[in-house]
Amino acid sequence: MEFVINRSLVKMIDQVIDEDGSVKDSASPALKQSRQQVQVLERKIQHLMESLIRNEKGETSILEVNNIDGRWCIRVDSGQKTSFKGLLLFSGSGVGSTIEPLSAVPLNDELQRARTLVAKAESEVLLALTQKMQLDLDDIENILNSMVQLDVINARATYGLSFGGSSPHIFLPDRDSSSTAEASTRNDNYSGPLPNNRDWTLYLPKAYHPLLLQRHKENVKKRKNDVNLSTSVATMDNAHPVPVDFFVSKKTRVVVITGPNTGGKTICLKTVGLAAMMAKSGLYVLASESVQIPWFDSVFADIGDEQSLSQSLSTFSGHLKQISNIKLKSTIQSLVLLDEVGAGTNPLEGAALGMSLLESFAQDGCLLTIATTHHGELKTLKYSNDAFENACMEFDDVNLKPTYKILWGVPGRSNAINIAERLGLPSVVLDTARKLYGSASAEIDEVITDMEKLKQDYQELLDEGYHHLMLSRKLYNSLLSTKRKIMKHSSNLRFKKMRDVSEAAAMARSILHKKVRQLDASSKKPLQPSKTINSSQSSATKNCHTAADNKEPTTTADGSASSVKKINQLSPDRSELPKVGDMVNVTSLGRKAAVLKVDSSKGEIVVQAGSMKLKLKVTDIKKS
Repeated sequence: MEFVINRSLVKMIDQVIDEDGSVKDSASPALKQSRQQVQVLERKIQHLMESLIRNEKGETSILEVNNIDGRWCIRVDSGQKTSFKGLLLFSGSGVGSTIEPLSAVPLNDELQRARTLVAKAESEVLLALTQKMQLDLDDIENILNSMVQLDVINARATYGLSFGGSSPHIFLPDRDSSSTAEASTRNDNYSGPLPNNRDWTLYLPKAYHPLLLQRHKENVKKRKNDVNLSTSVATMDNAHPVPVDFFVSKKTRVVVITGPNTGGKTICLKTVGLAAMMAKSGLYVLASESVQIPWFDSVFADIGDEQSLSQSLSTFSGHLKQISNIKLKSTIQSLVLLDEVGAGTNPLEGAALGMSLLESFAQDGCLLTIATTHHGELKTLKYSNDAFENACMEFDDVNLKPTYKILWGVPGRSNAINIAERLGLPSVVLDTARKLYGSASAEIDEVITDMEKLKQDYQELLDEGYHHLMLSRKLYNSLLSTKRKIMKHSSNLRFKKMRDVSEAAAMARSILHKKVRQLDASSKKPLQPSKTINSSQSSATKNCHTAADNKEPTTTADGSASSVKKINQLSPDRSELPKVGDMVNVTSLGRKAAVLKVDSSKGEIVVQAGSMKLKLKVTDIKKS
């Protein structure tokens, strides 16, 4: 959103409005003068009141100064006489009397007029500022809207940082199951692992109800701060909310969730609904893994007791009215959540009505319907209609309590008798209930129990396999990272060695070329007279070790004379030799080097040039 900031308007606001939102004294000369007059009058009245409340004995505890409707007065106890005259004002409490001294009336009147001038001056200043702002009203509204948007974005980010979660992958669902993956709109910035969107309508692994997670964190924080409750923090951590695994395949249009009371069916509905709304709102979904959620245009829910005395609605009729509205407003892109469908009436009629409603939603209703129920008849819809899927809330038969985990593909049991036993119902009542329940129903429950057990074993193996898969992926990524580091290090070492070898070869070639040039120059010089040879013989004898080190050819008379002359030229003066630590110029390299060692007897030095150590003749270097 583009907008322009009027700098002059900003400057005017800073000059007029204080940080607390009040008008500054410096906003206008008239306002400043009026406020100063008010302060002077208030000080005068305060001094007058202090002098009046002093009685002859100097006691002031029975009188106090009050401000009534902007006029300064004195409050006295009932029946107390004062030494000053005044106007008796009405006392709302009926306790004591409020008197405006006659001597204070003129000052109070003048103070009221001064305050009127202050209000007038403030209005004039604010009117001028308002007129100025009206010229930039569109830009101001744009700035305000941008601030609201930034505040909302900040709130989303803060919530995500506080509670974690994962970025949802939202796509536009396609009713045609044969559509390609390109038909869905993907988030280009999303790089997490995703299931194939052709396989799933809803992929929600290990999702948490936001309010349950928030309440848990608040309780843990409260107990950590409370010294008396700090010992139970570990217990609170163990009582972490149980996440919900919700996987709905693309062919499924209706999910029927069954299971015991207090087993978590309603929490499942709310978790899915909140996850869909959070994804649409740009929030992270509180799930531990990658989430895939279709773009539901609306989320409809019939959860809770809808009875209303004012509308003469019972529980059953309240549910029907709500479901009827949902049926009218929902589209093929909607999510519908129905809690205890068909409840509140005769079980047979309720089951028949529930089956009819769910089949209607599956045929031409919304994209996905999730319903909870205790009616056994609704569990059978899966076996006659591929658009249905069963799920149940797991129940621990050993400890007689729910685990709050979902088992997919299994019809659940209500476990009403077992829950009643856990809640302490008399055993006589429980035994009678089991007899009335009948052996046939017990056999069905036994079959369902076996199915649940198989599903639990399968789920445990699946979880274990998934755990090992995650460990393998983590190890693979670690090994891949280590391999890349080793390859990079090896490449750096090879490059460094090649560079060192190249530099050494370049230096060696430079030295050889220089020696060749020196030898060529010596061989081309004319033969010197014999006297010169004789006179130089003694010098050559004294420096024979230098000539031997240089190993220059002396096979001819011409060569001998040239070598003797060169020996005299190369013999350095000891005072001119560099010292260890000096910086010298290596002529063959054209760069500076540090002297590491000096051999004056041989006229050689060892220098450090970058990463290379070189042994050179003194003639090969120049002092810096």
